[in-house]
Amino acid sequence: MARVQHEMLQESELAAEGGKCDALYELGLIYSTGNGVDVDLVTAHKWFNLAAMRGSEAARSYRAELAREMNAAQVAEAQRQAREWLAAH
Repeated sequence: MARVQHEMLQESELAAEGGKCDALYELGLIYSTGNGVDVDLVTAHKWFNLAAMRGSEAARSYRAELAREMNAAQVAEAQRQAREWLAAH
């Protein structure tokens, strides 16, 4: 099972590198729920933020929900990581 989850994560990361909105959103879900990885709200927020910028309304909603659970420094870090990802891709 862990192998399948790892493969799904790798596939989502590869698709996200191409800027695919669905893959960005899927990574947000993976990190926000801990599906095969440790829950990481900063990383989840980053992926939801990127998906929201590509037009995902669901990602906008989840991003806002996560932000309510995070402190200002965590949100700032997630935004920094999103900008960094955009610059690299």
